[in-house]
Amino acid sequence: MIHRHDVIIVGAGLAGSRAAVEIGQIADVAVLSKVYPSRSHSGAAQGGVAATLANISKTDRWEFHMFDTVKGSDYLGDQDAIEMMVREAPETVIEMEHWGCPFSRTEEGKIAQRKFGGHTLEYGKEPALRACYSADYTGHVLLHTLHEQCLKQNVHFYSEFQVLSLIYDGTNHRAVGLVAWDMVNGGLHTFYGKAIMFGTGGYGRAFAITSNAHANTGDGLALVLRAGLPVQDLEFVQFHPTGLWRSGILVTEGARGEGGHLKNKEGRRFMEDYAPTLMELAPRDMVARAMQTEIDEGRGIDGKDYIHLDVSHLGEERLRERLPQISDLAMNFAGVNPFKEPIPIQPTAHYSMGGIPANANCRVTFDEGRTETTGFYAAGECSCISVHGANRLGTNSLLEALLFGRRAGKQIVEDLPHLDWPELPAEYEEAAKEEVDRIFSSSGDEKVGKIREELQQTMMDDCGVFRTKEQLEKQRERVHEFEERFKNITIDDKSQRFNTDLLEAIELSHLLEFSGAIVEGALLREESRGGHFRKDFPKRNDDKFLRHTLARRENGAWKLTFDKEVILKGVYHEGFEPMERKY
Repeated sequence: MIHRHDVIIVGAGLAGSRAAVEIGQIADVAVLSKVYPSRSHSGAAQGGVAATLANISKTDRWEFHMFDTVKGSDYLGDQDAIEMMVREAPETVIEMEHWGCPFSRTEEGKIAQRKFGGHTLEYGKEPALRACYSADYTGHVLLHTLHEQCLKQNVHFYSEFQVLSLIYDGTNHRAVGLVAWDMVNGGLHTFYGKAIMFGTGGYGRAFAITSNAHANTGDGLALVLRAGLPVQDLEFVQFHPTGLWRSGILVTEGARGEGGHLKNKEGRRFMEDYAPTLMELAPRDMVARAMQTEIDEGRGIDGKDYIHLDVSHLGEERLRERLPQISDLAMNFAGVNPFKEPIPIQPTAHYSMGGIPANANCRVTFDEGRTETTGFYAAGECSCISVHGANRLGTNSLLEALLFGRRAGKQIVEDLPHLDWPELPAEYEEAAKEEVDRIFSSSGDEKVGKIREELQQTMMDDCGVFRTKEQLEKQRERVHEFEERFKNITIDDKSQRFNTDLLEAIELSHLLEFSGAIVEGALLREESRGGHFRKDFPKRNDDKFLRHTLARRENGAWKLTFDKEVILKGVYHEGFEPMERKY
């Protein structure tokens, strides 16, 4: 079955939905999603979206936001794209308000803003109130607001479709279409369009403890690699400091923004040893490493692998107003009453700084010189426009997804008149058909769940917050072993309709496709920068590694290269030179 639309978007989160709103006003656009659109993982974001509205911090400016983002990125962020993001942030947020997004309000009726890690005034002098929020449901309300706008623009949604392959003309560097599996009824469907956009989200499910939804298996990255395109900077994985112990469920940074304290087994606020100025509001990579260090050195609570987040001093009234979801999660999933006792938390795999290489206009690029593909775009967490570099500041993810989803939509609208209908190759469904047939017919003795569990735990243990050459080389061998074992899997359900066994096998194949790139990039980058910390190379090395990593697979083997140096100038701003990162 072939579906023809001007534009095909994969992913119904903030990036995909925002692009669809823009395109739907002038062209026929379809959005494919693994889940019902309003259940996309963007809805799980809690704390806020950054913009220099200056509703509370009256002196806040976009230059301060740019400095914080560049410094937070450990200077690996491209400053032209960062400047673009922070300058357009207020307009992006206000647009969402005008579409009806119910932000929390100040007494004056303006959008409320709170403190968040790494966001400061006057180039680091004091914390800034920059995070626009809706209690602790910010992603949820943004996503629902956008879905309403999509329905208004008659966007076509194909819910519960798992994309299996990207149809890509490597000779002409042209995206042609997609092949997807109908999860409800079974069977392959081909989607054919002038322009293809990926908004497929992150890859946190490669790790055992993660805040990510079960659907976040890095599908877009795997499909890009299979098409012969590279991925960028995959070694940079952000571990959010505050995930609920054991489950990894997110406890928003807004809890610390509202005044929550991190305490070790001695009851001491240990962040004074690591970031004495910003304390708990230091950037996430630094707080996560501080927590993991406390745990590794025996100062976890009761000697176990968790720390306390104490918000009880804020009072029940304030917690119910500002952090209602966190209060419920703490009670339901950790069994504690946050109004009276601390919440057990540990670092949790949260965000992917790396992804599909793309420029600030969201056009996907395919080589070290950043040459653009034709008709192929990416935005949101699956992309690497490199506004986050080696570490993302909290509230910049919702901003990136909205703003670059918007920019992608505008760019596609501008490009459509110049894009012809590409030709479908003769065997456009073959790769997808072979994959499904292989899984259905496989009769080995390996179980998908067992391989996935081992992959996630070993990635957590040896490619997590701290890394060494010895650990990474061990993990490289393990990933290869898991790939070999995957060839010998079997699934119990052989039916077509609602076959979750098939879906889980496909998702595991995607996890295995790119996990090697995380490990190989971490091995190649013999330095510590942002979310990537090598114990055997604890210092940052700008002379050698102030560049982006590109990884691609050739005949089953990884080939890693570096692109040109990071862009250290803005479009209008002179830029910020790398310096030591202290808070």
